[in-house]
Amino acid sequence: MPRRPMRMSEAAKAALATALKKLRTDLQAPSGFPEPVLAAAEAAARAPRLPDRDATDLPLFTIDPPGSKDLDQAMHLERRPGGGFRVHYAIADVAAFVTAGDALDAEARKRIVTLYFPDGKVPLHPPALSEGAASLLPNQKVPALLWEHDLDAHGEVTRSSVSRALVRSRARLDYAGVQRAIDSGTAEESLALLRDIGTLREAVEAERGGISLSLPDQEVTFEDGSFRLSYRAALAADGWNEQISLLTGMAAATMMLNGGPGILRTQDRAPTHEVTRLHRIARGLGIDWPHHVSYAELIRSLDPHDHKHAAFLHEAAGALLLKSVYKSFPDHDHIPAQTVHAAIAAPYTHCTAPLRRLVDRYAGELCVAASADREPPEWALAALGDLPGTMEKAKGSAADRQSVDLVEAALLMEKVGSTFDAVVIDTDAELAQPNPREGQVQLAEPAVLGRVTSAAVDLELGASARVRLERADPAFPDKNRRVLFSLVQEQE
Repeated sequence: MPRRPMRMSEAAKAALATALKKLRTDLQAPSGFPEPVLAAAEAAARAPRLPDRDATDLPLFTIDPPGSKDLDQAMHLERRPGGGFRVHYAIADVAAFVTAGDALDAEARKRIVTLYFPDGKVPLHPPALSEGAASLLPNQKVPALLWEHDLDAHGEVTRSSVSRALVRSRARLDYAGVQRAIDSGTAEESLALLRDIGTLREAVEAERGGISLSLPDQEVTFEDGSFRLSYRAALAADGWNEQISLLTGMAAATMMLNGGPGILRTQDRAPTHEVTRLHRIARGLGIDWPHHVSYAELIRSLDPHDHKHAAFLHEAAGALLLKSVYKSFPDHDHIPAQTVHAAIAAPYTHCTAPLRRLVDRYAGELCVAASADREPPEWALAALGDLPGTMEKAKGSAADRQSVDLVEAALLMEKVGSTFDAVVIDTDAELAQPNPREGQVQLAEPAVLGRVTSAAVDLELGASARVRLERADPAFPDKNRRVLFSLVQEQE
């Protein structure tokens, strides 16, 4: 029997609107662009700096969520005559529209990233650029940074280059449509190759010890005048598409490390005591983790639809996937000691989303220079010293997580006292101040994660349980306890 979607009352909608307004204030999210910035964007949209190379004959396509207009990437995939593959990957050339020190640049340096809220986004660049002249929208000639990767028959990259070019995307695709077309055999060859190349790149990732977590995402949608929450399980096409972006980020990092100045996205490996703790948790959940099996190998073997596996994956994500940081270097003689991103298991940088993330414009510019074996422009070099610190101030993750928390609380406001089926996905048993009777549960319906307390027994990680909703308040001052459940039935 189909589940009926849970709707918000008018009181809940009002409470959510107030809470979202406060969240924007707390995060100091701008309410709009100043008139001089809007005027500069309109002028830049009319007169971008166009490249000499014309690559509009490439039948590129984009893959993004339905309705997206800020399209950073487009690709074309083909087989090479001598074997292997060629990947053309076009990235929006924001530097063709933004000049260092102008009003657009100054505003972008304040905003740092695009912020996404359930009731709208706060873009990095004015829509005239981010959703218009600079976006890789279909049938629009746009300046881009055009990457060209050659891969061998095993998916290993043998050559990468990047240069400016004028491009034109032919089609705007979404993930579900891509998956259907590939699975049904109706996809054109360039799109069908996404599975071949993506699968090979996933195997290469496994060989080098990279990690890709596939936990379902909480997704907020707005339908029929009401916000809703659902779990979105990643499609295979999501992973294949991500591999194209990852290989570009790795190629960019290698190019900068070989060529001189650069900026990397790095991540340390988890300390030994965290790995030891996870081994203990795996045993408690009945997950077989032999000592000769690496963490990455174990992650790939788990099924996120299994309650106990999902609980372990949730715990592992917090324990081992440590915070990533940016590190810049002015020349080859000052490369940082740590250049690897632990989860990717290779040097890596952000360079594929310049419409939505400030650092990508600079990384792309450095790579264009390195690929042509010439000095980067002064504006890109001058920003390197401050760029890591600037990016650390970005509030994109806080906006994402807290927005979902507020929707959860508003969605459940009228359900206080109701009981739900849930799974214990985290416990506080091993914190510095352990409390095995507190933790976190994941509801099957609606798609909510919330704190849970138990009065009589310790929580069992990975166990199914019945819980009662004790609090759902978007205005509650402790953002971690806006939604609070209590255990009312023995765990299984």
